[in-house]
Amino acid sequence: MSSIQLWTLIFILGSFAVYIGIAWRSRVQETEGFYVAGHGIPTVANGAAIAADWMSAASFISMAGLIAFLGSDGSMYLMGWTGGYVLLALLIAPYLRKWGKYTVPEFVGDRYSELVRTIAAAAAIIISFTYVVGQMRGGGIVFSRFLGLDITGGVLVAAAIIFTYAVLGGMKGITWTQVAQYTVLIIAYLIPAAAVAWQFTNIPVPQVTFGQVLDELNALSTQLGLDAYTQAFTSRPMIDVLLVTLALMVGTAGLPHVIIRFYTTKSVRGSRYSAFWALAFIALLYTTAPAVGAFTKLNLLQGVRGKAVSDLPRWVQNWAETGLVQIKEGVERIGSVSNDPAAGADLTVDSDILVLASPEIAGLPAPIIGLVAAGGMAAAMSTAAGLLLVISSSVSHDFYFRRVRRAASDREQLLAGRIAMGGAVVIAVLGGVNPPAFVAQVVAFAFGLAAASFFPAIVLGIFWKRCNAAGAAAGITVGLAFTITYMVYTLDVFGTEANPYLLGISPEGIGAIGALVNFVVAIVVSKLTAPPPAHLAELVESIRYPAPRRLPAHQDGEAV
Repeated sequence: MSSIQLWTLIFILGSFAVYIGIAWRSRVQETEGFYVAGHGIPTVANGAAIAADWMSAASFISMAGLIAFLGSDGSMYLMGWTGGYVLLALLIAPYLRKWGKYTVPEFVGDRYSELVRTIAAAAAIIISFTYVVGQMRGGGIVFSRFLGLDITGGVLVAAAIIFTYAVLGGMKGITWTQVAQYTVLIIAYLIPAAAVAWQFTNIPVPQVTFGQVLDELNALSTQLGLDAYTQAFTSRPMIDVLLVTLALMVGTAGLPHVIIRFYTTKSVRGSRYSAFWALAFIALLYTTAPAVGAFTKLNLLQGVRGKAVSDLPRWVQNWAETGLVQIKEGVERIGSVSNDPAAGADLTVDSDILVLASPEIAGLPAPIIGLVAAGGMAAAMSTAAGLLLVISSSVSHDFYFRRVRRAASDREQLLAGRIAMGGAVVIAVLGGVNPPAFVAQVVAFAFGLAAASFFPAIVLGIFWKRCNAAGAAAGITVGLAFTITYMVYTLDVFGTEANPYLLGISPEGIGAIGALVNFVVAIVVSKLTAPPPAHLAELVESIRYPAPRRLPAHQDGEAV
């Protein structure tokens, strides 16, 4: 066992022991504790848990890698995800927290009808499955390199750990575990970034010093046949950059596993403060990612430019053993570098490895490399657990309890939810072994699906009294179907052949169009059909008041 593998094992096993211990001590037996942690999580802790839940393997493992190869066009991920969080915190989360329900399908069910609840639950499951595939893939990448497993074995190990603590503790256990995971991932991200910044600039503040290397990076990129790093719209057309940014923004504001986080606080006020703390915690990583992308790209190009294959740095061979770095057959000296296998470059580097490989590329010591691996696993596991909880609650509460067995006890609902988690893990493992794109891109697909389904229904449900059940059902169904159809059309999934993008719009950006379709269909259908009952209009009015106020009874007599 190499020193890198030894330190990786120490950090990963140590952090896993902490996560499992927290989950065991936080295990619950009632649905309120399992799904919303009994509404008892402090605001700062909830902010850290939201940050860990939301950032995921896409933010930790893949985003800086995509920025490194996309250049300035990669800013669409930064703008979309951070802008969307602000949108969620201001426009949606406080109102849903005042509603006081467990899930997004519960909101649309009470606001519209039981049919819309069922449609929304199905959409939540589709979105969460897509999202969790990226997390499983991220875990597989970590294990494949640092513990000597193939990606399939890595995905299986990560899935087993995630399933164990998600089932034990529910939302309460997941929340406190995610606080620990945020601590691990942010330390693991900032330490190597500061060390690399010190190597280049003698100032260990990557957020403000990476600009010093951009001219050199531009020159080196063009020498190797790449586009200038800071030149805009070289990898994506302007329309696609705009649509991807918009899809990520509105998708963030419609993500079910993030929205449910705001139900775990003690009050609406606590929900708002949680949003503030979460944004502060998220900013630590998101202001560092562009620097990691720039520094790592420069280190990579300097290390391989003009080198004979036999003289390439050791990290190239280490990652080549995983299949995530490839050297073109027959080439003797590196003259071109790409992250796209179809480009035919002398050296192909998978975008998903750059953050994990950054300490090796920079020649940092083995303990830091092991720490980064543990951080990558923390990021993947924290989000995957939240997603599994969404799937669990949608199946057990919105399908089993609401549609199959209304007399089901808490024990029965928890059992159904845990069985649903097990089934979800199996399917997510299959997707993690054979994902349709890079981790951040797969996650972006989930954001697009959320944008095309939940965001319009929630916004119209809060701010437009005239929107009715027929409009919401039609909007969600048409918007989601449109978006999924285009994604399948342009991606190699389900055995289908990938097709060219229409009008330059990528599958990551189509969710913005899907959201527009949803809005239009919902508004038109609502206008053409009968308005919702008067008590629903009063209910919509009630949730906008900042002062506590009891909401009117639902039409079946159930208090809401």
